[in-house]
Amino acid sequence: MRPHRAAALAGAAILLTAGTVAAEPEPPPPPEPRISDAAVATAVARLDATVEDVMRRTGIPGVSVAVVHRDKVLYLKGFGLRRTGESAKVDPDTVFQLASVSKPVSSTVVAGALPDPGAWDEPLGSSLPGFALKDPWVTSHVTPADLFSHRTGLPDHAGDLLEDLGYDQAYILGHLREEPLTPFRASYAYTNFGLTAAAEAVARDHGTTWQKLSADTLFKPAGMTRTSTEFSAYAHAPDRAYGHVKTGTAQNGTATWSSRHVRDADAQAPAGGVSSTARDMARWLRLQLGDGVLDGKRIIPAAALDRTRLPEIVSQAATPRGVPQFYGLGWNVSYDEAGRLRLGHSGGFELGANTNVTLLPLEQLGIVVLTNAAPVGQADAIALDFFDTAEHGRPTADWLGLTARLYAQQLNEGHRSATDYAHPPAGAAPARADSAYTGTYDNPYYGPLTVTSDGGGALTLSLGPKPLRYPLTHYAGDTFSFETSGENAVGRTGVTFSNGTVRIEYLDAEHLGTFTRR
Repeated sequence: MRPHRAAALAGAAILLTAGTVAAEPEPPPPPEPRISDAAVATAVARLDATVEDVMRRTGIPGVSVAVVHRDKVLYLKGFGLRRTGESAKVDPDTVFQLASVSKPVSSTVVAGALPDPGAWDEPLGSSLPGFALKDPWVTSHVTPADLFSHRTGLPDHAGDLLEDLGYDQAYILGHLREEPLTPFRASYAYTNFGLTAAAEAVARDHGTTWQKLSADTLFKPAGMTRTSTEFSAYAHAPDRAYGHVKTGTAQNGTATWSSRHVRDADAQAPAGGVSSTARDMARWLRLQLGDGVLDGKRIIPAAALDRTRLPEIVSQAATPRGVPQFYGLGWNVSYDEAGRLRLGHSGGFELGANTNVTLLPLEQLGIVVLTNAAPVGQADAIALDFFDTAEHGRPTADWLGLTARLYAQQLNEGHRSATDYAHPPAGAAPARADSAYTGTYDNPYYGPLTVTSDGGGALTLSLGPKPLRYPLTHYAGDTFSFETSGENAVGRTGVTFSNGTVRIEYLDAEHLGTFTRR
């Protein structure tokens, strides 16, 4: 529970003498709006050039942008192509995958479903059959607020690798109990499936599905007619933006992009599975900046919406601006030097999407940027450039250069192996006979794994509910490797056999990646 304000301020009273207490100091005045209509107009006027510059420098195929200020849509425009090699252009009604911008959309849904802000703090209890965490006490106390703010103690991105292997939502939520925990409500680690568990529990408490709760609570009342939490709606949209990944470099030095993958995020629909258009997202921005009111109609209670914007846990102790960043309920929450609340969220699929939403509620100003390419900083750069120009009349930094470096750094700091499996060491020991490796191996988290041989020395590892097949390449002795795939691919990873077990390196970050032979 949050301390009562009077208790929090009690320390400001200073004892001067016995029996004499000084008056509490006056609180500082609340922040005031600082961005004029003319400043917003300057930032809007620059947007065409900003987007075109980002597209030129990155080579990304398509972008759609919406800007809202004081309940008016000042900018709504699409750029580029829905899919490379085709002529269909992006417009304000092109359907994009939102990736993790789904999270603040989903917290809006839960705010509408839980009009009492205190309901976020009620334990899930038995609302979600099969769901549990490793510690029974944490399981009995965990709340929607804990799960939406990533403070349960689950490891970073817990469950995502199960999704990559093809497991469905029920399996993933039912196996989070195998994940180790760090201290409850004292640890921040971003978890798509923790948030998903909370959203699904709220829907079950309302006797419905998450998809129907989202539509009935937010999408239909807000007139977001092209927005859905179901992959099938995106997949069947006639004007959808296809996801793109980098495939090379053009002669002018920019990246080339190709639509090679389809990202089905149904398993984590509340966390990353929403699809929408710039036009629909502009309506959601108006609702957010209108404290739950849209076109004169109250859709989400103001107090419930406000609860989603409160800091729940420190997510970054020191940002480049020298101030901490917090995570609220589906929002990144921070305060600038003027004391103004800033809300934002980025989204990214390595298989082909990058998105951003940023709001300054006091200024009643917000932007949403949707793109159909894997993250190279493009969506964040457009949003940062826009707000920088609104504040200062011009951008004060090369935001694309900065965000591109940050995304590249995050990618390099992933779980890529330190071993170069593509180049075995000189004089490496040979493998044993195939029979030393073939068979079925079990794992309580990742399920069964099989290793088969074609009889000619080629081994294949199969893993997942509809087994994904990975040809093994020998490295040295009893160590092999294979090329990972999916949203969380990390290049080649090691596979080491030892005394009736096999350990898969990239699955073992939390010591869950060892399989035992039957």
